[in-house]
Amino acid sequence: MKRLENRHKVGRRQFLRQAGAAAGGFLAAPFVIPARALGAEGRAAASERITVGVIGMGGRGRSVTNAFIAQPDTQVVAVCDVFRDRREAGVQLVNQQYRNEDCASYLDMLELLDRPDIDAVLIATGDNWHSQASIMAARAGKDIYCEKPVSVAMTESRAVADTMARLGRVFQCGMQRRSLGNFRFAVHLARSGRLGQLKEMHAEESRGFQTLYDTTLPPEPEPPREEFDWNQWLGPAPWRPYNSQYPTRGFWSAHTDFSGGSITEWGSHTVDLCQWANDADDSAPVEFDREGDWWVGKYANGVKLIIRTGLRFGSCPIRFEGDEGWVETGDSGEIEVHPASLLAERQFQGGYPSDNHVRAFLDCVKTRQEPVASGEVAHRSISACHVANACKRIGRPVRFDPVKEEFIDDDEANRLRSRAYREPWYL
Repeated sequence: MKRLENRHKVGRRQFLRQAGAAAGGFLAAPFVIPARALGAEGRAAASERITVGVIGMGGRGRSVTNAFIAQPDTQVVAVCDVFRDRREAGVQLVNQQYRNEDCASYLDMLELLDRPDIDAVLIATGDNWHSQASIMAARAGKDIYCEKPVSVAMTESRAVADTMARLGRVFQCGMQRRSLGNFRFAVHLARSGRLGQLKEMHAEESRGFQTLYDTTLPPEPEPPREEFDWNQWLGPAPWRPYNSQYPTRGFWSAHTDFSGGSITEWGSHTVDLCQWANDADDSAPVEFDREGDWWVGKYANGVKLIIRTGLRFGSCPIRFEGDEGWVETGDSGEIEVHPASLLAERQFQGGYPSDNHVRAFLDCVKTRQEPVASGEVAHRSISACHVANACKRIGRPVRFDPVKEEFIDDDEANRLRSRAYREPWYL
């Protein structure tokens, strides 16, 4: 550990700059893992596998880690989490699957990113860390599968997209409904003209986290760092004294320093699918306003985006309406169309969960092609959510220029495009 200790004395910022310089000149070669890590029969030869490190071992992190482990040409070699119990559970999960004791455990993600033998990382932290960790991983020469939403503020995800393009990293955002058969079919109906001219797109927002707040809680005694690293959990967010309520999902997911609340929670999927259906993967709505309980946006082509609750068919449902028909579907896998004859054209079979979204990422790591939920696509989708959130937070209509990525003549809204990072973190 002497080398790592010395590196931290140099300082995080200098280390990240060095990592960025190193990453800019080459693509990391796959690492040959020990023969004892072969695991179950039917797996690819060790020298042909993609080695993966996992940052964030909460519920979603464990779920997606299992999807990586299930792929015969990958090897999860390390896990990292600021919670001791999650680190230990992550190591146990990986070692049980591979039937060995080879998985390493880290408290500090910089130590995991410093390993030259890791080709790709899964980032499954809280929303607050997604952009920063993705950029650090890219600077360290890793390809990235990052959970949604890709950012808490618009300028963060722009930095992610630009960094991936500049450094040539493969980036897949966990917007896995782009890889689910029922959602793909719904988007196909909209894009192919089967619904006629597209008029309205309905995107469900989460029923939780609808009230955004910036509460500061009273201080409590801080746990030992090995049990829970409070400073690391805060990351780029503003400093505040520890309180045990902050790290709970029910609190941070509605706090403006850590998340975008209900609109970004499900909008990362539902608004994303609307963007795709409207051929707007390189754009965003040009205005947003409130109509009753709905947040209503309009694109330059006149199509409406309605962010709401009350749609059917499980979590993350969507509805597309044209002048000749409509389609509605959700995570239940059920799908309803009008006219009913459209179902005869159904293709893109498959339901939830979508492990093939992970598979698609790994294939792109090998081919260096751009995934379906690339950095630019993820940025544009979450930007549409951020525009809606600006309307929600300042309590009035907003107008947006998707080319300049700025609000029009609106200083108050433009201040919400970014957030201050505390040192030593930077974009």
